[in-house]
Amino acid sequence: MRSLTRTTRRHTVIAVSAACLIVPLAACTPDDGPRPAASATSKDGAAPYAPKNDGKRDGRLDERLDRTTILELQEEMKGKRLTSKELTQAYLDRIHRLNPRLNAVVTVNPDALDLARKSDELRRAGEERGPLEGIPVLIKDNIDTADRQPTTAGSTALLHSKPAQDAFLVKKLRDAGAVILGKANMSEWANFRSPEQTAGWSATGGQTRNPYVLDRSACGSSSGSAVAAAAALAAVTIGSETDGSIVCPASVTSTVGIKPTLGMVSRSGMIPITSRHDTAGPIARNTTDAALALWAIHGSDTADTATSDADTALPSDYREVLDPNALRGKRIGVWRKGHIGIDPDVDRTFDEAVQRLRALGATVVEGADVADSQDMMKQDMLPAVLTEFKHDLNAYLAATPGPHPKNLTELITFNKRNATVEMPKFGQELFEMADKTDGDVNAAAYRQHRSAATRQARQAIDGVLAHHRLDAIVTPTGIPAPTVEALDPTPFESSTRNSAVAGYPHITVPAGYARDTLPLGVSFLGTRYSDANLLSYAYAFEKATPVRKTPTYLPTLPGRS
Repeated sequence: MRSLTRTTRRHTVIAVSAACLIVPLAACTPDDGPRPAASATSKDGAAPYAPKNDGKRDGRLDERLDRTTILELQEEMKGKRLTSKELTQAYLDRIHRLNPRLNAVVTVNPDALDLARKSDELRRAGEERGPLEGIPVLIKDNIDTADRQPTTAGSTALLHSKPAQDAFLVKKLRDAGAVILGKANMSEWANFRSPEQTAGWSATGGQTRNPYVLDRSACGSSSGSAVAAAAALAAVTIGSETDGSIVCPASVTSTVGIKPTLGMVSRSGMIPITSRHDTAGPIARNTTDAALALWAIHGSDTADTATSDADTALPSDYREVLDPNALRGKRIGVWRKGHIGIDPDVDRTFDEAVQRLRALGATVVEGADVADSQDMMKQDMLPAVLTEFKHDLNAYLAATPGPHPKNLTELITFNKRNATVEMPKFGQELFEMADKTDGDVNAAAYRQHRSAATRQARQAIDGVLAHHRLDAIVTPTGIPAPTVEALDPTPFESSTRNSAVAGYPHITVPAGYARDTLPLGVSFLGTRYSDANLLSYAYAFEKATPVRKTPTYLPTLPGRS
C-alpha cells in the first residue's frame, strides 16, 4: 500500500546495533553507502552460491536476460542449449553484481541451485511440471515459504518466524515448475505502519533504489519486486497490492504490473493488511511473461473463500489474450481529470498513448473520468481498513510458528524496544491507530464503513463504464518517480484507490519517459473479472508501443541542480 500522505523527510542514518547481525542482508549499512550483494547462509555457514563466469556462454546469457522472454528461455532449455542451473546461476550472478546498488533482493534462497538441478533432471526425464519449469522467480517478502528463507514483511520482528507451509500461490509456482530464487525487498509492513513512511525502505533490506536513477523512488510497497524485474534479477517477480503497491512500482520502473481482481489469486500465507483489498500479482518486463505468471498463480483455494470463482475467471490458455488486434473496435474511455496538467511529460506521454489507441482501431471516448476517492478514503475506507488490519494481522501472527510477536500489541512493543533498527526514519502511527480499534469485523459500525467504501468505489468505476458503454478505462498511472527522501505532496489524484477498494483489476504497461530517463506508465482499468480483456488491451498497446529501455543506473538525474 502506498503511503496515505506524502511529506518531505529528513535523511536519517541507521544506527548499527547487535540486532543488525541477524538480518539476512546488510540492512544496517547507512543508506547512502554501498551494501553487500544479496546472500543467505547455509546450515554450515557457507554461501549458497559462488558468483562465476566461466566462459563466453555465461557472458552472452547475462547480456540477453533483460530482453529474453520466458517462452524463449523455455525453448532454449527444451533445445538443450540452456539448463535451469545455468539460468539460475546467471540470475544469482546479476544479484551479486547489481543488488548492492539496488537493495531489491533481501534474501537469496540457499536451495535455489538444488531446485534448478532438480528441474533439469525432470526435463531430461520428460516430466516437466508446467510452463514455468526451471524459471527463476523472486517473490515479495510478505509471502510465506516453508523453506530456509524467512518471511518478514521487512521487519526484524519476524526474522525467526517459521511458516508451516508455503503460501498457496507459492505452491502454484512450484507446481508450475518455478525455481523460487529468493525474496524481494519491500516497504516495511507494506507501507501500513506510518503515514510518514518512506516507500521501499525496510529494516531488513534497507532502501530500495530505482534502477533508472538511483536517487529516485521505486514507489511501494512492492518496490523490490518491481526493481528486480526491471533489472532482470529474475525472469519474473511476484508482488502484492492493497492500494497501488504493484502498479505504482511497476510504472516508475518501466515494467508491466498486474493487480488482479480480488479473489483471482489466493491470499493464504500472505502477511495481510486487509483481506478486502489484498492480492498478489506479477511484475515483468513484458505482458507475455506477466500473463504467463498470472495464469500460473491464479486458482481456487479452499482456504480463501474469495477465490471460489478463480478457476474459471481466465481462459484456459493465456495465449488467447496475446492478440495484437485486441483493441480494434473496443470503446476505451479516457480518464484525464486529476491526472493531466500536473506534469508536462505525463501529459505528452498520455496524449501519445491515446493517439496510439486510436491508431490501433479503438474508439476513444473522452470524459470518462472516475470520481475522486479522497472523501471515501477518509470517511469509510480508512476506518474499515484499520479494523481489518488488526483482525487479519492478529490472526496471521497467532497462526504462524516461531518466536515472534503474536499480535499487533506485542508488535508495537517490539518496535519501541528496537526503535534504533525499526524506527530510525518514521514511527508506527497506523499500527497504534489500528490497535485502538476492537478488530471486530462483525461489528455494525465496521460493516457500515466497509459497505459504504466498497459501494462507492464500485459505482465510481462501473458507473463510468456503463454510462459511456466502455470496454475499459485508460489513464496515466502516476507521475515520474520523485527522489527517495523528498516525497512532497502532489496534486495527482490516485489512479489506484477505486480499483483497490472495489476489488477490480488494474494493469500498467510502459508508455514513455520523463526527461527521456524516468519511466512513465499507462493504466488499463475495468470491472470485476475483466482481467483477461485488460491484459489483451495492454498486450496490443505494448506491441505497438515498444518503448521500454534497459535501466541506466544513473546516480542522479542529468542536469539536476
